[in-house]
Amino acid sequence: MNTDKVDIVIPWVDNTDPSWQAEFDRFAKEGVQGDSREIRYRDWGLLRYWFRAIDQFMPWVDRIHFVTSGHIPEWLDLEDTRLNWVKHEDFIPIEYLPTFSANTIELNLHRIKGLSDRFIYFNDDIFVLRPLSEKRFFRKGLPCDFGVMTAKPSNGGIIHMAINDLDVIDRHFNKRKQMRKFFTKWFSPHYGVGVINNLLLSPWRDFSGFIDPHLPNAFLKPTLDEVWKSEPEIMDKTCRSRFRTDADVNQWLFRYWQLAQGNFCPSNTRRNTICMDINNTNITEIKQLIGSRQLDMICLNDSSDISDFNAIQNSIQESFEKLLPQKSPFEK
Repeated sequence: MNTDKVDIVIPWVDNTDPSWQAEFDRFAKEGVQGDSREIRYRDWGLLRYWFRAIDQFMPWVDRIHFVTSGHIPEWLDLEDTRLNWVKHEDFIPIEYLPTFSANTIELNLHRIKGLSDRFIYFNDDIFVLRPLSEKRFFRKGLPCDFGVMTAKPSNGGIIHMAINDLDVIDRHFNKRKQMRKFFTKWFSPHYGVGVINNLLLSPWRDFSGFIDPHLPNAFLKPTLDEVWKSEPEIMDKTCRSRFRTDADVNQWLFRYWQLAQGNFCPSNTRRNTICMDINNTNITEIKQLIGSRQLDMICLNDSSDISDFNAIQNSIQESFEKLLPQKSPFEK
């Protein structure tokens, strides 16, 4: 495995694109099952600041693989050699297209041509706010991760998928054996009081759940290949869903696989980060957090609790413009 380079993969969708809208409406109106709510696809106009942050705060990244169904922002400059625009049809098998499910996109990332063996998967609602080193994501060639267990999955709105992921993990790994084999990874001081969780849950036969920080995930590309070879049926079933459903597995399966396999470096990846649902009452707090430069990263989840989308959107854009006023090489 080549561990010299680290790439980033980020998917993006423009829900105002006419071609995308037409296909989306066609499948949604046909009654295809799954989550087709607007907040799953709404664009906040913050992508340029995501690119500016990566350029300024993570210059060691080799390439950015920008994944879309075929559209791009009008301001994006495709001439930069560090940028690889990847359309769904370039890497997702044709039988799974068109797709409106993040799960289908994420489960096939290893098929992206030219993707490095070590890569970081970002969502477009997670923003870097100050310089981060490669060691924040990879050490000794392994993904850095917060290997802390919970008594039940902590994935909130996608708890069903987390349970499905854990079912797969428990079919392939003997938890007690893996914990003995990688004792120092499961009881690392990097977890703080999280070590108590692992101690109390160590007698349980199965992996009951993991703490899931809503942050970028560091992956080894061979892990994705291995999971596909080990569980082709459930992977195929998930990818055939046009929209995400509770019967799916998701990208957390790859993370759990790396944890259960001992293929990770213990780290407090949650340090200096926060995840917030945008709503009518916390905009001032969000703006202060962006402007303070005290956090490494912030995740801004879309929500239904927004009465004036345009006003809130403009307010958050202004905060990022103050933080990152200079254009990146990825902009025209």
